Amino acid sequence: MNGLGLLILLTVPGLAHSIQYPCGGSCGLRAPIPAYTPITYSYGNVAYDYGSTRIVGGASAMEASWPWMVSIQHPWAPGQKHWCGGSLISADWVLTAAHCFDKIENISMVYVVIGATQLSQPGPGAVARNVKKVVIHRYYKRVDYRYDIALMELEQPVQCSQYIQLACVADPTLRLSELNNCWIAGWGATTARSQDEGDRLKEAKVRLIDVKLCNSSDWYAGEIHPYNLCAGYPEGNIDSCKGDSGGPLMCQDKNADFWWVIGLTSFGSGCARAKRPGVYISTQFFYDWIDYNMRTQAVESVY
Repeated sequence: MNGLGLLILLTVPGLAHSIQYPCGGSCGLRAPIPAYTPITYSYGNVAYDYGSTRIVGGASAMEASWPWMVSIQHPWAPGQKHWCGGSLISADWVLTAAHCFDKIENISMVYVVIGATQLSQPGPGAVARNVKKVVIHRYYKRVDYRYDIALMELEQPVQCSQYIQLACVADPTLRLSELNNCWIAGWGATTARSQDEGDRLKEAKVRLIDVKLCNSSDWYAGEIHPYNLCAGYPEGNIDSCKGDSGGPLMCQDKNADFWWVIGLTSFGSGCARAKRPGVYISTQFFYDWIDYNMRTQAVESVY
């Protein structure tokens, strides 16, 4: 990654939990228009694939359903140029996965689209921003997706609107076991072996899966890190997939209408396989890292 301008920052434990949300002090709020109607899914024969970008077994999201969703784009990516997903967590910071930048040789070519549901027709509520820098966890390793987390600083901040809101980052006090309305979202193809990326944002409801079960011998057999989450279904059929990388795993607060981003799409064995659910990076585990790096931008080394 020589010449990328990527920053590798220190992990600093024990910091106060103080991520600031400038949109009127709120985060995780979904747009009141249009009215959102939950979708009922059929868990029958759902096509899946090993490579293309998609939410497998999902359905199209309504306009402004997930207003913190970010499409990270690159001009060399096929179709609508979508490369990875991300979450807007401040006016000028996006949270995503570190492995999204493995093949990026020039960060100045990367840009983001925020506030869009359909990429070919982003609409008046969407904005695009260039990327000022990318911050990757210093211990990230592509070989096993350890510490697969990154932050992107935008060149210019964005304004909140009906279509653009900030994600709430799960803090260490949140009890994930009490959350039962959880969703994933992302752009991409939705049929097996399709080479075309999706144009409209897809979403799917998932269940959190016990990490010990997920890491057991006939599931992931020890490949799950202590800071990973698993979500999907034991039988498969519904899942995030490769190009949904960096996108959010979102759960509704048990006592309120707002939503938490509790995970970032990291890896999986194929897509939508039985006993191989999607594996996510826990934002709760990395809350201090996120907070520290957004506030200080302390540089250990620059590539």
